[in-house]
Amino acid sequence: MDELRQQREILRQQALQRRQELATHSAQDAARALKHHGLAFITEMVRHQPAPVVIAGYWPVRDEVNVLPLLEALHGRDDLKLALPVVGERNAPLLFRHWQPGMGLEKGVFGIPVPPPDAPVLTPSVLLVPLAAFDRAGHRLGYGGGYYDRTLAHLHQQAAARAAPRPIAIGCAFAGQELEHIPVLPTDMRLDAVLTERGIIRPMAHEA
Repeated sequence: MDELRQQREILRQQALQRRQELATHSAQDAARALKHHGLAFITEMVRHQPAPVVIAGYWPVRDEVNVLPLLEALHGRDDLKLALPVVGERNAPLLFRHWQPGMGLEKGVFGIPVPPPDAPVLTPSVLLVPLAAFDRAGHRLGYGGGYYDRTLAHLHQQAAARAAPRPIAIGCAFAGQELEHIPVLPTDMRLDAVLTERGIIRPMAHEA
């Protein structure tokens, strides 16, 4: 297991360097294309779900692909609510608080902007997930903290207890962040789709 973690850490550092290069050359174009593809995909995906559907995005930091134009385009629809993640207790699942464009934000853990404490906590139906790298099987290489893996596992358990549909996890990335294969830990949660500036990648079950 230690060897696997070391292998993943090497891949992570390489992937983050690659992401930095991609962001330097194509950040704005990628954000526009992500908005275009994401609007069509999310609109189709939530069409038959009971309203309001909670879409959990993220506030992009460092060189993460920018999903704010997509979130802003989704804002104002009666069938949707938007949320951003908040890191609460260490080694616990993320919380998601209501967000809308123009809302005053506070500095959270790791310096990431988050909604204020009085913003309502929401349970997401769809999560837009940042990442360092992904592969065609839907495996995601994150930042090593395990926050999204814990969160998705927790949300899946909650959904199962309510006999409700489990949340949909959509990785958001530059297309160039794709790797041929990501070594997987037992705690890793697979993505249901990956959204890039080139369109939607739907992982194939036989590639797991």
